[in-house]
Order: sequence, then C-alpha cells, then structure tokens
Amino acid sequence: MSSSYNRKDHLYKKAKEEGYRSRAAYKLKEIQATHKIIAPNSSVLDVGAWPGGWTQVALEYVGPNGSVTAIDLQPLEPIDDPRCHLLSGDARDLEETLGHPGPSFDCVISDMSPKLTGIKEADQAGTVACAELALYVAQQLLKKGGNFVAKVFKGGEVEGFVKSARPMFNKLIRSELDSTRNSSNEFYVIGLGFKR
Repeated sequence: MSSSYNRKDHLYKKAKEEGYRSRAAYKLKEIQATHKIIAPNSSVLDVGAWPGGWTQVALEYVGPNGSVTAIDLQPLEPIDDPRCHLLSGDARDLEETLGHPGPSFDCVISDMSPKLTGIKEADQAGTVACAELALYVAQQLLKKGGNFVAKVFKGGEVEGFVKSARPMFNKLIRSELDSTRNSSNEFYVIGLGFKR
C-alpha cells in the first residue's frame, strides 16, 4: 500500500459532513456530471452497494418517480426513502434475490470491490471478477438503451473485460476520476446505450 494513502482525506471528511456513507459518493457524482448516466424518473440497480454511498447519490438523480434498488451480500443500513429498495443477497441469484428477472432497469451501477489483499495481480483479477458479475447482471436486467458503470483496476485481465463489453453498448468509455485517490490505479468502465 502506498505511503501516501490517507483514508481520512478531504473527500472522506466532506462525505461525513454532507451525510454520505462513503467518499465514493463523489465518484458517482463526477461520473453523472460528465456522462449523465442516470435520467430523471429512471430505475437504477446498484450492484455490490455496501455501504450505500452510490445508492444515496443515485436517489438524488432519479427524481420523484424514479427508484433505486441496491443489492449486496452484506446488509445495508436502512435508507428512509420510499423510492429505495435494499436487498441482502447474491447478485448471481437474480431471480431468487430480485424476484423479477428480465430487463427492468434503466441503469446498472457498480462500485463493487473484492477484499483487497495488497497482491497486485490478485486484486486486479478480483476487481475484474466483480465487474464481470455487474456486467452479467446488466445483460439480464438492463433495458435497451440503458447505461452501465463498473469499477476496475488497471492491468491484468481488464483489457479482456473492456473488449468483451464494448460491443454491448453504443459507446464504451474508460474514465479515470479526479475523485479517485492518488494512490489508486482504479478506473471506471462506462457503457452508454445498451444494445440488448
């Protein structure tokens, strides 16, 4: 781990002040500001949502008639909002966990990460596996024309993942964010216009 890593950096402190569950909230805000992936009155699925920072931000963008469904193996603390549905379970068991298979979401987002080991190759492979799971979920549940975001780390198998995802969308973007820690080698794969 880099010696410059500071868990409690300015965005961590800002998140605490503004009531977000994680500094990652600002990553989704940055993606939304640039790519407008979440439309008003849309339905969003947050895959691997714990602790819920992205879920909170998605709720800000879906509008009064939108909804956000968040799923994670780890139970999320309740969010007091009727537009929000929190599910505890495995995203690989879509029918069992969500109860309504088939394309029903306008946007699938994932900031999911494996438990990091500090071993570069293992962590790269782990994040690609998480991104592949998110993309699998999107293939099942994303409406035609919908948008997708997943986190990956540079190197390893990520190029294969990007190559496999590219034909599924009208446009695929690799985005490095200003809100990512300087010590991190993560970037986001953003798919716009799912072809189904």
